[in-house]
Amino acid sequence: MTIRPKDRTVVLLALILALGGLPRAAAGQAAGAAPAVQAKVDKVFEPWNRSDAPGCAVGVAVDGRTVLIRTYGMADLEAGLKITPDTVFESGSVAKQFTAAAVNLLALDGRLSLDDPVRRYVPELPDFGTPLLIRHFLNHTSGLRSQWALLSLAGRPTGWAVHTVDEILELVEGMKELNFRPGDEFLYNNTGYTLLGVIVRRVSGKGLNEFCQERLFGPLGMTRTEWREDFRKVVPNRATAYGPRGGGFAANMPFTNVIGNGGLLTTVGDLLLWNENLDNPRVGGTALADALQTRGRLNDGFEIEYAQGLVVTEYKGVREVSHGGSTAGYQTFVARFPDHRLSIVVLSNVTTSGPARLAHALADIFLEGKLKEPARPVPVPVSAAALKAITGVYREPLTDASTRVDLDKDGNLFRVGGQAVTAVAENVFVSADGSRKIVFERGPGSSPVRMTETEGRAKPRLWEMTPAFAPKPEELAAYTGTFSCEEIDTTYTLYVEDGNLKLRFRPAQRGDLFPVYPDAFQARGNIFRFTRDAAGAVDGFRVYAGRVRHLRFLKL
Repeated sequence: MTIRPKDRTVVLLALILALGGLPRAAAGQAAGAAPAVQAKVDKVFEPWNRSDAPGCAVGVAVDGRTVLIRTYGMADLEAGLKITPDTVFESGSVAKQFTAAAVNLLALDGRLSLDDPVRRYVPELPDFGTPLLIRHFLNHTSGLRSQWALLSLAGRPTGWAVHTVDEILELVEGMKELNFRPGDEFLYNNTGYTLLGVIVRRVSGKGLNEFCQERLFGPLGMTRTEWREDFRKVVPNRATAYGPRGGGFAANMPFTNVIGNGGLLTTVGDLLLWNENLDNPRVGGTALADALQTRGRLNDGFEIEYAQGLVVTEYKGVREVSHGGSTAGYQTFVARFPDHRLSIVVLSNVTTSGPARLAHALADIFLEGKLKEPARPVPVPVSAAALKAITGVYREPLTDASTRVDLDKDGNLFRVGGQAVTAVAENVFVSADGSRKIVFERGPGSSPVRMTETEGRAKPRLWEMTPAFAPKPEELAAYTGTFSCEEIDTTYTLYVEDGNLKLRFRPAQRGDLFPVYPDAFQARGNIFRFTRDAAGAVDGFRVYAGRVRHLRFLKL
């Protein structure tokens, strides 16, 4: 049978449409998922499909072809501009995979090795007695303290102060301790990725944006993507970011010139192009794609989920390679499900959107019939006395962090750290999806109840129940005085007012300290654990601030 050219075109178009749509011709063009599928997607994003609220841009590709790009809500509430496929968003920490890619390209060029000490390129980094390697920075195992937490403790939090890469270098230069020995643990760290951007600049002789334009964005046709090197630059079609305020919204824009850890401006179509390069490599070849997706290992051989700017995990039994991002009001989630050649991008300009949840709702639609729903935990009855025995405040000895184990007001629902869990044995509790497991054990004699918490592929966290701590107003005087931290060049004054312990520090920072466990208070979301000299007098405190541990303040 002979098929004429005209007939071949008809047959080819029919085949393409049957497979899900036309290939992507340009940013913003998509050819269609079936109307029933589009209706399901629209239902997921219905809360943001408004003319009086910010919203989302969504992209889906299957087998390298864009099958859906949809937009919902407003890019600019003041100007009344809708989000379009060409709207530019800031991607938050999704940017890290591009920093990692730039470093790996330099490694493939023979300009550096991932096992080089970072101090070879960043001499501002102190000598901590053990080398911090580029590889440690790529998979967040360096132990370096995180920049945003330190700057907040110094009175220069994000959203209130303009920061630069040079300021981060000064901050790093003043560091006195690591959170832990390099390679011993995984702890997400923005400072490391900021310094990786510095390494790209110093090794290549080009700024991070220039390097990536030449080696990544340009070759891949990512024409709307750039590093935000100057937050004041006018960027056409950029969405304004928002957060909720009262019954409406307030602008919540990032004003920082720190890049490498974040700071990438992009569109939904450009990120689909990048995802396709990881599935079907053109730039960097399989060597780059494989490096970015190879999980890190700790010193003891434990394999973590974090690779290099990407998290390699599972969603309902299907392999997922993804990363989320959040900066000011911008929220982002970019995911690939490589075994099914599915790529999903959700970009948002409002803090309350929850892009990871939305992206997984899309995965449920496009992977229907291929996912395995997690088994629901089968509850077992636990006596009220057994529950009461493990209820209270727990401290993590490794970090000084605290968490609470509580019953709800009816005494029926058990919660750990605010999350509901279900008893599957008298001393074992799990989250609804089974991803989090809590085991309680009592040691011999009078030793405290211990709690072991495991979540996903993370290493277990060990907690100990602590005695109640409710100091009387007159006892609070022991914790007052002036305390100084050399590492961040900051002085705190602690004082008692109206029977409560309070703190103040410059510029114009105030806070209350609430008792948590003996000699420890919580302030501004951080734990202040006071230390004492040989005579028992308070001589300082150490601060736990999530990604900063044991930051030392001495009493003057």
